[in-house]
Amino acid sequence: MLQWTTKNFILTYFFTLISTHEYLPINRIPEWKSKINGNIGPSFGQPEQIHLAYGGDPTSYSITWMTYDDTLKSIVEYGTDISDLEHSVEGRCAVFLDGQKHSVWRYIHRVNLTGLVPGTRYFYHVGSDHGWSPIFFFTALKEREDGGFIYAVYGDLGVENGRSLGHIQKMAQKGQLDMVLHVGDFAYNMDESNGETGDEFFRQIEPVAGYIPYMATVGNHEYYNNFTHYVNRFTMPNSEHNLFYSYDVGPVHFVVFSTEFYFYTQWGYHQMENQYNWLINDLKKANSNRHNIPWIITMGHRPMYCSDFDGDDCTKYESVIRTGLPLTHGYALEKLFYEYGVDVELWAHEHSYERLWPVYNRTVYNGTRHPYVDPPAPVHIITGSAGCRENTDVFVEHPPPWSAVRSTDYGFGVMRVYNSTHLNFKQINVAQEGKIDDDFWVVKSSPKHHRPFKHRDLKRLRTYGTHIPKHHCHHKSHCDKTRRRRKHSRHSHVEI
Repeated sequence: MLQWTTKNFILTYFFTLISTHEYLPINRIPEWKSKINGNIGPSFGQPEQIHLAYGGDPTSYSITWMTYDDTLKSIVEYGTDISDLEHSVEGRCAVFLDGQKHSVWRYIHRVNLTGLVPGTRYFYHVGSDHGWSPIFFFTALKEREDGGFIYAVYGDLGVENGRSLGHIQKMAQKGQLDMVLHVGDFAYNMDESNGETGDEFFRQIEPVAGYIPYMATVGNHEYYNNFTHYVNRFTMPNSEHNLFYSYDVGPVHFVVFSTEFYFYTQWGYHQMENQYNWLINDLKKANSNRHNIPWIITMGHRPMYCSDFDGDDCTKYESVIRTGLPLTHGYALEKLFYEYGVDVELWAHEHSYERLWPVYNRTVYNGTRHPYVDPPAPVHIITGSAGCRENTDVFVEHPPPWSAVRSTDYGFGVMRVYNSTHLNFKQINVAQEGKIDDDFWVVKSSPKHHRPFKHRDLKRLRTYGTHIPKHHCHHKSHCDKTRRRRKHSRHSHVEI
């Protein structure tokens, strides 16, 4: 009978560069065990970087951690009494080398807990006979007595200058949050210093992610080696790669996807195609279930619209995320999300906060007293100022008409979905000691407003909205710049 050693498996894995969780064989023999000496064990068996993820329903959680050696066993002991962790579940261990010259062997342990009772507090620790973590606790998700679930929402949080982290840690441990939605860009960057920056990031978020589910979206700072650190370090529900997936919490269907497929095409256009087809199928299924789960909320890193002063894709009238690939408009997401009635779209990437008026195809719904009550278009929110070494972004002096509220201070969002009709979003300003920069509601007055947008929505959007033509200059300063650029282009052409 063939017996796998850890080294055999890792070498096979390294040369195939598989982009999914590849688990070590259960019958493997770690190098330390092959020496048949009871005095020899793993050199680095202490678990660290513990983080929770929602398992897809309130009775299921996954727990992920890392060791620097193969401990052979991956165990979670848990229970409702801190002095009696009566239940024990064994999971699997995966390993990855990230492709760098001096790649470190990282052993990623995953355990799924099932049969949890919503609203019950559980204490747990993770590890093996070669090392155990401290005892953490979590409360299996259950709707709050005063309504709904509370989410911290942010992107672009780094190891350096992680200004929002302390506020989020405190809120998570005090039970003021139910879940984190991290909308891309972690650590800056997880692959740096041979992966040590990624290790430090997961240590820093452990005081959050050890207590509440930490749900992730891939961003541009995870691009290295086809997003290998992101793929291997997280465990998201209904996915073996974490790049696109969906799950339900209470009245919300969350749809998580990668905007990075549109920019890092060296990894192949098939990733974009696979995701687009998956999105169609997922949104069809979600719409057929809106009588049970009415809200659809998407999470993608790079926004379709923004007004930062950085020349990024979302500042252009034809963002590739919004309108699809050049010329063909293939895999365009704005039309797709509109046709399937997405209610709210969460973004990051811009190191700032910006709330948009309801908008579709450059038509801004800002001509009524209550634009967020039964809006005829999705509501976009950009919250990417959690804090990183690249600091915050500044806005253009005269923002385009779709921009409703802006802040350049460090902060993060707190979203509460109370029920099938009311969603509240606040932006917390950590630079000003928790001041609230924005506080608004999205209201769907009845279940019939949770549905694909239709012709009557377009009519209302056009009647009470403002259409921004393709070559529109929303302020004379921008028009003057445009004219100067065109004049310069003509002169350059003549000289050539």
